Amino acid sequence: MTITAPQPPPTWEHSAEDITKLTKQSIEEYRAIMDNVGGLDPKDCTFESVTLAEADTKFDNVTEPLAFYQNVSPTKELRDASNGAESLVRDFGVEASMRLDVFESKVAAEKNLKESGQWDKLTPEEQRLVEKMVLDGTRAGLALPEEKRNELTTLKKELSQVCLEFSKNFNEENGVVSFTEEELKGVPKDVISGYTKRTEGGKELYDVTYKTPDIFPVLKFAESPDTRKRASEGFEARLAINVPLLDKALELRRKIASLLGYKTWADYITEVKMIKTGKGVQDFLDDLESKLRPVGEKDKKILLAMKKKEHEAKGFPFDGKFYLWDYRYYDRKYIEESLDLDDMLVKEYFPVSVVVPTILTIYQNLLGVQFQELKGASTWHPEVQAFSVWEKDAKDESGFVGYCYLDLFPRANKYSHAAVWPILSGYDRPGGKRSYPLAAMVANLAKPTPDKPALMRHDDVVTFFHEMGHVFHGLLSRTKFARFHGTSVARDFVEAPSQMLENWCWEPKVLEQMSSHYETKKPLSPELIEKIVKSRYVNVGLFYLRQLFFAKFDLKVHTDQEREDYTQLWNDLREKISLVKYDKATPGQASFGHITGGYDAGYYGYTYSLVFAADMYATVFKADPLDPARGKLYRDKILRAGGSREELDSLKDFLGRPPNSDAFLQELFGTVPASQSANL
Repeated sequence: MTITAPQPPPTWEHSAEDITKLTKQSIEEYRAIMDNVGGLDPKDCTFESVTLAEADTKFDNVTEPLAFYQNVSPTKELRDASNGAESLVRDFGVEASMRLDVFESKVAAEKNLKESGQWDKLTPEEQRLVEKMVLDGTRAGLALPEEKRNELTTLKKELSQVCLEFSKNFNEENGVVSFTEEELKGVPKDVISGYTKRTEGGKELYDVTYKTPDIFPVLKFAESPDTRKRASEGFEARLAINVPLLDKALELRRKIASLLGYKTWADYITEVKMIKTGKGVQDFLDDLESKLRPVGEKDKKILLAMKKKEHEAKGFPFDGKFYLWDYRYYDRKYIEESLDLDDMLVKEYFPVSVVVPTILTIYQNLLGVQFQELKGASTWHPEVQAFSVWEKDAKDESGFVGYCYLDLFPRANKYSHAAVWPILSGYDRPGGKRSYPLAAMVANLAKPTPDKPALMRHDDVVTFFHEMGHVFHGLLSRTKFARFHGTSVARDFVEAPSQMLENWCWEPKVLEQMSSHYETKKPLSPELIEKIVKSRYVNVGLFYLRQLFFAKFDLKVHTDQEREDYTQLWNDLREKISLVKYDKATPGQASFGHITGGYDAGYYGYTYSLVFAADMYATVFKADPLDPARGKLYRDKILRAGGSREELDSLKDFLGRPPNSDAFLQELFGTVPASQSANL
């Protein structure tokens, strides 16, 4: 394709000085525009004069890429400058959100629009923008007296910095736990060959980092319970440095909620979600827990019997308990034994070099787009792949969709999980031209070892498919304002589109299409595919009880009025809900990044949105998951609108009816428990 994109890709050549200078400059420019808006005479406040949408977007377009460097740059100076820049932006965000003069101009504009009859001439998206801007001000406390507003500003700035420090520690964590080869017995050889080896006191030791590709195989495969225990306790305690930071963040949130007149932080957060109240979250989680507990108890009984048998056979002591470090190991063994399914054998069918392009192809065909790799494009690291994305039948620049960057492999000081950054939003510029989006996926897929190419576990394939779902939400949304673009939807809906797309990774014809054994090049056999599909809901009770533990911890710490020992709470609540015991209370809450990373009082959303995901898949896609006509319906009704309308309206439009939980419960339990087929 030789069409030139109407918007060039950005360059990633910033120095540390550039990052700081450009951030400060953007803040000054935005502040000046706010001064103008804040200084308007109330009678001159109109939609055009106060929306700030253009200034807002311009500011984000400069500062978002600069703040992104801290997650991916190999250079410490750039990471530090980026972290400092985000800190400046956060502080400015707090200051901007507390501008009473700007808020009063917005309120005046809404009043003028409604009184003059202009309101009805606005599009629904424009009306939504005005309503959200005014609600932002109310939620920011601008209706409070001055003294309380000042106190609020101080508390918010402090909270912002605490969360930033928590995340910096998270990204820069570089601890290891060391084992001898004997202690690692059971861990696959190709995994061990990737560990750093050293000699200490005449013994050869392997250093295992706490990054997922290193530590999880120890928890899943190491035969020695002592090895798994040490790995698990080390992993749980790896960010003990964050304990006081989380304590502080929760205390600040309690104070802020109280100042704003909300009973709890959870009530404040859920006001703008689909679920609407903290009580709604509690009811949803309690109901699901009551249905899952009997299933989880049954799962645990089976795994505990396996543990007893193995401990007796190998001469390990058995105390009749099922521990945290037993869960991944026996879950894996049960799947292998009951389904004769070997995780490591499956992995051989998923070389990164095959899976990634195949998944891109599946998405391109389903959603009617094409990716063009940009060779030699400016990126933040040589391993990053950059793509321009076009409509499938693009004939000229009007078929341009946006840019996608993939940064897929682990390296030091890089964000350690998988996530998508919507670095640039799409929106209409004044004058009618379009500004196009850019989404970047950051992942940590396995690297090649001396013996084998880079291979993906089936779990990794599911994660990759899920994250690409976020990429396409960011690319294929088409809103007038950047504020509503792509994944800018209610936080308890944002995961639903990607969770729905995970279903493709359990569809036999899709599994066949994206598998190719790294030696024989053969796809997965029908027998192996059947076993993978059956494994999806094995031990589903324990799996979802673990998710409920995270959600209930998150909800409890954001609804309690008094602080407590959160390390103790973390361990006790996990034992009560997830049914796994512990020996030493380790500060796992200090590595619960969601709680300071935007999912505070929001972790329930992962499970809540699964209800919508299951309904969308069963109703529209199940009959023919690769059908481009269904893909177009999904693109038009769910992705296109982004957050420019209520999420429930998008769902009704897509499903042809209000959503319900039947498909989710059917999927999980094979039946719909009586009381539960109510509409959500």
